[in-house]
Amino acid sequence: MVYSQPEELSVPVSVDLHYLLQAPDPLPENPLLVLVTHGYGMQPSLMLGLARQVLPSQAIIASLEAPNQHYLSEKPGSDQIGFNWGTRARWRGAVSTHQQMLLSVIEQCRQKYRVPGKHTLLLGFSQPVGLNYRFAATCPDEIGGVIGICGGVPKDWEDEGYQPVSAALLHIARNQDEYYPVETVKTFAGRLRHRASDVEFHLLEGPHRFPSKAGAIVQPWLRRVFPKAAL
Repeated sequence: MVYSQPEELSVPVSVDLHYLLQAPDPLPENPLLVLVTHGYGMQPSLMLGLARQVLPSQAIIASLEAPNQHYLSEKPGSDQIGFNWGTRARWRGAVSTHQQMLLSVIEQCRQKYRVPGKHTLLLGFSQPVGLNYRFAATCPDEIGGVIGICGGVPKDWEDEGYQPVSAALLHIARNQDEYYPVETVKTFAGRLRHRASDVEFHLLEGPHRFPSKAGAIVQPWLRRVFPKAAL
């Protein structure tokens, strides 16, 4: 019997995507909605706690769970689970899923809390930083700002297909990051300005970790970018 060459196909399916939502009570007027995306192998609960360290207490935070799960240990019976946003093998699908997730959560939260259109911020750590920048250049009317921490700029950032970024961008990098060499990191501000006019860049001491003192940078930036939001 002779077989033809295998053909790779795909079928779209619907899956449940999860996120943690935390809002102040009572809810202030003109609230700021912050969508938080965690790093590879993390969980949304951990990222929610880290984000709370640098964000104002009156912010509404939606901490998204990445759509892919994996065990953090190869030991049999391990129950430690982390989540990730995808791999190179299916990166185009990962980008699409990430954007659908953000749009869905933004819509739900805006309906629930009546958040003004531009009072929406993306805050990402590590793996999803580049995804968040892609979203800002694909759906520019949906958000007013993006904070990227210890992440990268998309490799195709200068290619055609993206729109000008209207959101303000704040990128915080570390000078001992084991995943992003400092020589590469120093090019990020210039590259981001290829599509965005409002770019603020900071290079902090330390390795690939969420900087505990980032609040001193984030807070004044938020007051400048979202002057009418409850902060």
